Amino acid sequence: MSTTPVIDVERLNLTYGDFHAVKDLSFQVGRGELYALLGTNGAGKTSTLEIIEGHRTPTSGTVRVFGQSPLDRATVRPKMGIMLQESGFSPDLTVKESVRLIGALTRRVDRVERVLDVVALTHKAGTRVSQLSGGEKRRLDFATAVYGTPELVFLDEPTTGLDIQSRDDLWDVVDKLRDDGATVVLTTHYLEEAQQRADRIGLMHRGTFHREGTVAELTRTLPATIRFVLPASAPALPLPAARERDGRCLIETFGLQKDLHTLLRWSEDHAVELRELEAGPTRLDDVFRSLSSE
Repeated sequence: MSTTPVIDVERLNLTYGDFHAVKDLSFQVGRGELYALLGTNGAGKTSTLEIIEGHRTPTSGTVRVFGQSPLDRATVRPKMGIMLQESGFSPDLTVKESVRLIGALTRRVDRVERVLDVVALTHKAGTRVSQLSGGEKRRLDFATAVYGTPELVFLDEPTTGLDIQSRDDLWDVVDKLRDDGATVVLTTHYLEEAQQRADRIGLMHRGTFHREGTVAELTRTLPATIRFVLPASAPALPLPAARERDGRCLIETFGLQKDLHTLLRWSEDHAVELRELEAGPTRLDDVFRSLSSE
């Protein structure tokens, strides 16, 4: 497998007048990787993706996709599938006509029937786009992104508006693409999707990366938590704890196993029931909240 990154961003900058939307941003995405680009509102992730996709010219910096400038659309675009938040299909075209049109524009080769089967829209092939439900339109967006099994797929909020089964079906298709060597770049507000599926995550805030790494690397930056409800008559705890708004006790720790053992031994020694006990490492949404508060 080639060690050359599929996406190589170096000191990327984008300004709108006096506003610095992207600031000296550098990162790479390796072949076959699922990379999640997440960020607070206005963080600059959409602008960054538009540059990588070849839709926008940067103010300065270097971006390479498959070793080429993304502005070289004739070379790069046939290898790239893009699922936007809204693709803006003509409402008068049918589902089949829409997929065929996108295939022709991207110069990728595939069978429309195969793609519609993959995204479970075969029964809607002759239906006009204007008559589709929100979830069906989202599956149509996905169909145009995976047409021709591209080597690089951008998924922008891919599961918004989909029911649970449709979400599972979409991720099954993504998994098959990855099995075939495809690289995937994901943006999503469903942080559990990124936590479950991303190989690495870049967290953007105010135009640049504040953190980047695997889920384990990101969550290790914050303490693990132990939460429980104590009876009013309980003696003093053996560890420092804070009281949350709902009345539960919260212990934050970088030594989860040791401190949990101490707490459980204390509860046994004093015959105290720790009701609603929860213990575990920091979740990605906790890291995201800490980013938003900075």
